[in-house]
Amino acid sequence: MHSDVHHLLHTYRAAELHDAAAEFRPVRPGLRHRMGWTMVELGLRLAQSRPHPVRTARTA
Repeated sequence: MHSDVHHLLHTYRAAELHDAAAEFRPVRPGLRHRMGWTMVELGLRLAQSRPHPVRTARTA
């Protein structure tokens, strides 16, 4: 392929990708979404906590 044709195609494709990337805007999660995941994380931490040790009777 001729170098200036290759450069022209590369420039065209780069501009196309740049426009496509500019259109993409990630959706920011709302308050309910963030609070829900915070509660899930808290619940998982509580579920994984170690149970209190069982106290056995000691003889003197």
